[in-house]
Amino acid sequence: MYHMRLRGLHRDMGFKIGKALQAGGQNLYALSELDDFQREFGLASQKILFERFPAVREEICGAAEAMRFPAERLAAWLMTMGCCYDVRGCTAFAFRSGGKVYFGRNNDLPPFLKKLSCSALYQPTDTGYKFLLNTSSFINGEEGVNERGFACAMTFVPPNPNEIRPGFNSMFIVRYLLESAECVSEALSLLMDLPVASACNILLADASGELAACECCSTQLNIDNNREFVYITNEFLSADMKRHSSVEHGPYFSSERAATCERAFRGRRGEPLEFAKNLLAGKFGFLCAYPKSCGFDTIWSSVFCLGDKRILRAEGNPSRTAFREDGRAKFLFGQRERAGRNFPPGPLTPLSDILF
Repeated sequence: MYHMRLRGLHRDMGFKIGKALQAGGQNLYALSELDDFQREFGLASQKILFERFPAVREEICGAAEAMRFPAERLAAWLMTMGCCYDVRGCTAFAFRSGGKVYFGRNNDLPPFLKKLSCSALYQPTDTGYKFLLNTSSFINGEEGVNERGFACAMTFVPPNPNEIRPGFNSMFIVRYLLESAECVSEALSLLMDLPVASACNILLADASGELAACECCSTQLNIDNNREFVYITNEFLSADMKRHSSVEHGPYFSSERAATCERAFRGRRGEPLEFAKNLLAGKFGFLCAYPKSCGFDTIWSSVFCLGDKRILRAEGNPSRTAFREDGRAKFLFGQRERAGRNFPPGPLTPLSDILF
């Protein structure tokens, strides 16, 4: 897993990402090959993304400039991730204990993606909160936490193909909320206003103790925020949302992982951080012990201690890999030089400069 520290204007941070990808020898033309449906969906979705999230538009343009790659094609490809045919595993949870909040997530993907994964600390100087983003891709991401102690994560849900619409995919929802929201209530307001592209789960938590598990699709949003703990896997749990998925039980033992979380939380005892790490490591039941025949594994595991401002990560399957502190937490949660997200954005790149 790469570790990056990005600071500056969004376009400059994107340029640094592009240079890193270029140095890694990635063939983006091969990776970004899309079929007709994906291409049409991606192009329509990137227009919505650029309109609703101009800061990330600048970042994508900076990355594309560094790689000498068409920005529109790059954005369209990124918009298909965690959507369309992109099947993923993953489990995430959050809970309150002793007046503090703990947030955990396993990222389950084909093992070859471990070497391509990145944990990036963003410190924007034009607009947006500081945040740490863990991703198997770049620019968008699967989970993270921002300087205000707000954490967010996604899990994939197999969509009803007839309900896929142009809009934000789950990985850009995570990115947008981390950069824009300081708490769960603000994130929920933003999420309700977003055009969601496809079925997904979004988990929210903040240092004040607010928790929410959001089941999302292009036509409906269901919010569970009335419990001491919340969790998400790769299926919808509420009866009203199941019709928006193509399967009743999600992929890669999703139902078994959900049952493990429910049992573990019902019987939870002991020190909360150790409980979170042990749950992610599968010590309370199946969560990460995929058989080799699956071609699938937990490639990293994260715990955010929102009250104590600590970040821990196992960069490998947590049943075999130790959790380690991320020292960048001091830069994330330390005093920033600019206040909040209320300073003016820089000039936007003309749309004519980013087309094929």
